[in-house]
Parts: sequence; C-alpha cells; structure tokens
Amino acid sequence: MISIQQLSKVFKTNTTTIQAVDDLNLRIDKGEIFGVIGYSGAGKSTFIRLINRLEEPTAGDVIIDGQEITALSKNQLRLSRQEIGMIFQHFNLLWSRTVRENIALPLEIAGVSKEERISRVDELIRLVGLAGREDAYPSQLSGGQKQRVGIARALANKPKVLLCDEATSALDPETTDSILSLLVDINEKLGLTIILITHEMHVIQKICHRVAVMEGGKIVEQGEVVDVFSHPDKAVTKKFVEQVMGKPDKDITEEAFVQSVESGKVLRLHFVGETANQAIISQVAKKFDVEINIIQGNVKQTQSGAYGSLFVHVTGEETELEQAINYITSTSVEVEVKTDA
Repeated sequence: MISIQQLSKVFKTNTTTIQAVDDLNLRIDKGEIFGVIGYSGAGKSTFIRLINRLEEPTAGDVIIDGQEITALSKNQLRLSRQEIGMIFQHFNLLWSRTVRENIALPLEIAGVSKEERISRVDELIRLVGLAGREDAYPSQLSGGQKQRVGIARALANKPKVLLCDEATSALDPETTDSILSLLVDINEKLGLTIILITHEMHVIQKICHRVAVMEGGKIVEQGEVVDVFSHPDKAVTKKFVEQVMGKPDKDITEEAFVQSVESGKVLRLHFVGETANQAIISQVAKKFDVEINIIQGNVKQTQSGAYGSLFVHVTGEETELEQAINYITSTSVEVEVKTDA
C-alpha cells in the first residue's frame, strides 16, 4: 500500500544543517494502523508531512497505492491529496465556521455539489458521534469534539490513507481513549490505512498493529507491536515500553534483596500472546510441591495480543523447583532466574 524508500529531509540555514529524516525505508500494509513513535526532535512529524508533501523531501520516494507521490506535479499532487486525509494535534479548525461547514470545506474545494455535500456531511457527523452539534462553532466544543470534527473533515473525500500527527496529545486521558476507539472503529468500518505519529506509548499499545521507533531521523526499531513491546532492543524503545509497563523495582536485582532470599528462586516470567491469558501460577502450584509468592508484575493488551512480566518467589525442594521451571518453559512462557538462593 505505502512504500517509503530512502526518504530524507535536510533543513538548511545560513549557519546550520539539520538532518530531520535520514534515509528512511518503510512499508505499510493496506488497512493497518501503523504507529511511529519518537521523542521530540526524532523527526517523526517531519516524516509524516513528507508523505503528503506538506514538506518536500530532499531525497527518496513515497509511493501510495502504486502512485509515486514524490514525482507528481503541483496539480497532480492537489488531486492526490484528496486521497490522503490528515488530522492535527491542535485541530486546525476554522473558528468562523460551524461543525457542518468545517467538515464540508474539503468537499467545497473539490467541487462537490451542494446536495452531495449535505449528504456526505450528515453521514460523517453520525460516524464520528457529533449528532446534535452540527451548528455549533469550535469555541463551543470540547477538545474531543473538536478532534472529532477534524477526523470527519479528514474523511470527507473518502481518502485511502489517514495521517494522524500527535492527534491525541492535547487531550485528557479519557478523551484520548475515546478518540483512539473512534480511529479503530473507522479503520474497521472503512478499511482505512492509518499512520499515527505519537510520543505516547500507550497510544501505540491501544490501537496499532505495527510500530516503528524513530531516533535522530532514523528508524531504529520496528515490528509487530506485541513483539517490540515484549522484546525491546534499543535503549529508546525500552524507555517507551516503561511508560506503560513501569520499571521493575530496583531491589529485585540488588544484592540486598538477593541476600534476603533465604531459599528458593526469584523468577521473571515473560508472557506473550496467548500465554498471558493462561493461569500458569495456579497450574504450577497444583502440579508441583512448591509455594509461589507474586512479587510484582504487569500484563497489557495490544491489538495483536497480550504481553507482560511477572516476578515471583518460588520455594520448595530443588527437584520440584526444576520441574516447575521446566513446566513453565514448556508453555512458551520465558523464564529468567533473577536470584538463586
């Protein structure tokens, strides 16, 4: 669906040169929700603006559904952008226009007849949950309602791709969840390909199928969300995962804690996918003569499955302990011995 090849963007001033996007290669499949995450300055917002040429690339190609966006003339690009919707962090609504008039604007620009505009706008208002607010002005709307207007406006011309640039960053957590649920609903109902830029890992966790991590203008890690979350490789990715999983307590691996464990083993159990839904602890307690105490843990759901970690203290005879660990490992749960008294 979307192929990005050796994409680069360099900003130059009289005194400095900034490589905002550096030789970026990426493929995004039709109908998926693809997340791009990075801290401020990573290049993610520049990257998303390169896709529809709100920023002109210094080098590289962007190909959407077989059409090379980077090779289009200005007139061709204007038509092509009708198939690429975009929503923004700060909504970018026209404050002198009502909800209905804001949503209708792209249709007016595209030369759609008044009758068709009215029908399409009514359809979109129902889709994004704004029935009854059609004649309100942006100043009369909450942040979540404003973003719903922005989403409806972006969908007006029935795009193939929806670009979301920090679309929930200005919203409170509850409103963020409602907007993310709306995006999932739109993705499922319309089969729309969504590219979502964010610096918040819980946004990626909640709705994305795959994710790319950006740092210094480059993609440093990418893959299925559940895989990247469960096995983060780069330091920057590990920091993002800690946003939703939290850090294990330091004393679990500190010498003082090790010395305080008089018997047994402290294990870190790592769950991915279906294993996160299994009652491993109760199964082990029933099958083997061991006692298990949960120290701490966390399991999260993603679009492609659950993942998480659990720290447990297991005591019993050495033979029983080894059999219990072997049994846990046989269920595809990864086991790491943190302390061994």
